[in-house]
Amino acid sequence: MAMDPKKKTVVQTVSVVLVMGALAWASVPFYDWFCRVTGFGGVTQVADQGSDKILDRTIKVRFDASQAKGFGWEFRPSQKQMEIRIGETGLAFYEAYNPTDKPIAGQASYNVTPYEAGGFFTKVDCFCFTEQVLEPGERIDMPVSFYIDPEMVEDRDAKYVHTITLSYTFYEIDMPEAETARADQKTNKINQASNEG
Repeated sequence: MAMDPKKKTVVQTVSVVLVMGALAWASVPFYDWFCRVTGFGGVTQVADQGSDKILDRTIKVRFDASQAKGFGWEFRPSQKQMEIRIGETGLAFYEAYNPTDKPIAGQASYNVTPYEAGGFFTKVDCFCFTEQVLEPGERIDMPVSFYIDPEMVEDRDAKYVHTITLSYTFYEIDMPEAETARADQKTNKINQASNEG
């Protein structure tokens, strides 16, 4: 028995919508995975330890910092640039300061330019791996440990790169639960002391 043409059209339309929805849902994690594997779009790599091979060729690494609109911190690189040998582990610092009268939680997003160098810029440790919370008036130095993968000199496009820029943008996030609980305890103690006094 043949399906009514109107019902058939409805079923086909619903099927197309479901397939497109599934593809849209899967595209974000797939794109993230693709960028991490290939370094596409300036996404860096991550390693547990430094490179076991260090070349004589050097490369200049520049550091850049910005904040999302309305974010209350001051944020800047402690050094503008450094020159390191390819494969050598570099250590750079960024400084963050909370000039406000309240704690603020932040997370850093990052990228590397030129994009073809992203797949070879490898972070060993970075403040961007975790959320950061600064108390009112607190100033901290945040390290990033990295190296440039020696395989870069063999890459068709990346081998011509002589300067890499590492950029971070900090944006505000919700206060982590542990920090919120700590702030609530502090407020309760202050209220309790004022009630007793």
